[in-house]
Amino acid sequence: MIADKIKLSTRRVIVIGASTGGTEATLKILKRMPKNTPGIAVTQHMPPGFTKMYADRLNKICSMEVREAVNGDRVEEGVVLIAPGDKHMRLMKADKGYYVSCKTGDKVNGHCPSVDILFNSAAEAAGKNSVGIILTGMGKDGAQGLMNMKKAGAYTIGQDEKSSVVYGMPMAAYNIGAVTVQSPIENIADILIRYLNK
Repeated sequence: MIADKIKLSTRRVIVIGASTGGTEATLKILKRMPKNTPGIAVTQHMPPGFTKMYADRLNKICSMEVREAVNGDRVEEGVVLIAPGDKHMRLMKADKGYYVSCKTGDKVNGHCPSVDILFNSAAEAAGKNSVGIILTGMGKDGAQGLMNMKKAGAYTIGQDEKSSVVYGMPMAAYNIGAVTVQSPIENIADILIRYLNK
């Protein structure tokens, strides 16, 4: 039986990156996470406007509060921040936990927001206190960032080929050794909860 509560830790943070098929994949994880889950930051390749609608939709379904990120938002227990559709979101360290920086910028790997930007910032700001999850999507955005997270001591999870709509981003990460554990989307929430309760 998976616990419905998670051990408290203000230092822990979770980052998720996804593209094609990722809106439903991310939902499958988030709807299983208890309200006291450490803060989560999500970069989903999506145009402006749609990220706000997506966040509002998830907020109605999930136990955690889900909202589109605003520059300077704190990453707090029980809160999921979705990167705005036209801004790169970076995780930043503060005296008491983390916050996000959301700023416009050039496309990275063809995307703004870019998963690599989020993952690289998590490697730098949180290191071993972070968990990186790469989900279905075309291309390789996020693969190198996830590798940098793993090198910094983070726990990393990749979606498997069978459950991915497009096995591009998770495959690119897996092929360079950035994925600690690969799993069908249905099991990722359980894997995450077990890891957080260690």
